[in-house]
Amino acid sequence: MKTVSLSGSPRENVGKKDAKKQRREGKIPCVIYGGEKQFHFSVDELSFDGLIFTPDVFVINLEVGGDKFKAILQEIQYHPVSDKVLHADFMEIIEGKEITVGLPARLIGDSIGVMKGGKLIHKMHKVKVRGLIGNIPDFIEVDITSMDIGGSIKIKDLTLGDLELLDHPNGVIVRVKTARVEEELDEDEDEDEEGEEGEGSEGEEGSEETKEAPAAK
Repeated sequence: MKTVSLSGSPRENVGKKDAKKQRREGKIPCVIYGGEKQFHFSVDELSFDGLIFTPDVFVINLEVGGDKFKAILQEIQYHPVSDKVLHADFMEIIEGKEITVGLPARLIGDSIGVMKGGKLIHKMHKVKVRGLIGNIPDFIEVDITSMDIGGSIKIKDLTLGDLELLDHPNGVIVRVKTARVEEELDEDEDEDEEGEEGEGSEGEEGSEETKEAPAAK
């Protein structure tokens, strides 16, 4: 997995009042857990841009007041209106201990169904897995080459070696559905033909009434 470095400052006071103060100063309250004890700290808001505006998952070399940790970003809380980051949770990586992480599902290949005119629907952009950090890749490749119209790839279709898949086995990652353009065109032509048959000597107003009559049944 890719690695980045991040520095934080220990928080002497923990609570809502102090958290609001940190945010006013352009910092994000954080906590790291998973090891022997929890550490509460804050990081500069701008430091977070490279972590959240990307689908990638990173191993983070975190330094807080002279203490060093290896961690992953586990959860982020956002403001419901402004979408600003309110709080972040980090999970400490312990040698020999499994971690849970959501990996990007990256589609590769050209679907047969799409080349026939079908529409590709990418439903699940991240796949949740659990395993040792050394076995976790940067992303999961999902080969869609053989997917025809009506086909799909589900969680149970993946093989990830030593990693445990945590999402529902029948969860659909990607599928190809029939394009409805031709069907809609056929329906439009049928409506036009019905309208022409209903035209009478009463002019446009009477013609519209004739067209609407079948729909009222």
